[in-house]
Amino acid sequence: MPDPLEVCEAAARAGGRVLLEWVGRAAVTSKGPRDLVTEADLAAQAEIRRIVLGAFPDHGFVGEESGPGDPAALGGGPRWIVDPLDGTTNYVKGYPAWCTSVALAEGERLLAGAIFDPVRDECFTAGRGAGARLDGTPIRVGATERLDDALVAVSFPAQVDAGAPAVRDFLAVLPHALAMRRSGSTALNLAAIASGRLDAFWVRRIHPWDVAAGLLLVEEAGGVVRPFAGGPPSTLERPSFIAAATPRLAETLAAVLPPADPATG
Repeated sequence: MPDPLEVCEAAARAGGRVLLEWVGRAAVTSKGPRDLVTEADLAAQAEIRRIVLGAFPDHGFVGEESGPGDPAALGGGPRWIVDPLDGTTNYVKGYPAWCTSVALAEGERLLAGAIFDPVRDECFTAGRGAGARLDGTPIRVGATERLDDALVAVSFPAQVDAGAPAVRDFLAVLPHALAMRRSGSTALNLAAIASGRLDAFWVRRIHPWDVAAGLLLVEEAGGVVRPFAGGPPSTLERPSFIAAATPRLAETLAAVLPPADPATG
């Protein structure tokens, strides 16, 4: 039987190579305001799907570009959760912060994950109980415990106005953190926490394919993933979490952020 982690890494790298081949020539169509999809997106997902389902034909497949009617996503058992291009706007604009994310899950249990950054030629991988690695070298989260010593990543949805909850959260954390960054790629934010380059990140509502591989990376690198104060548990279907290098930092960030609305998470 193929090694799931090896397949995961091979698929992420292959998808990234497809994206590199399409740089500068992908036709762009509109997904919605401030959100884009490219032919490269679709081509990368097709290649990833070919690899993972070629190795595990009985597995399900949940990809950002699959659509709800994709028959491979139906049924129980193991499933691949794939974002062929995380950071689409960055990719289209030529800003070097985009990646491919591939994860294998069974139920709520993440088994393997890979995030490939084609621009830096870096591949972050994690296997359940096997630790996290960057290009084969073990990685660990940082040791930052104080929010005023922490470099924190922030994420905004595609549509946001001045009164949006995401802006409220940003303003709540801004006076307390050492510094804040917005990369435009959630997967790369989580990979950066796992490798000690960032200290913390939070998101209240996001798609499973944006975070599946990154959540496993953070946990296997020794980091903390916890729900918001007053909120329900985060699930793969409805991710909503705080990720941090240390328990104390996660607790402090949770105390600074407004509590979750129990009705919405």
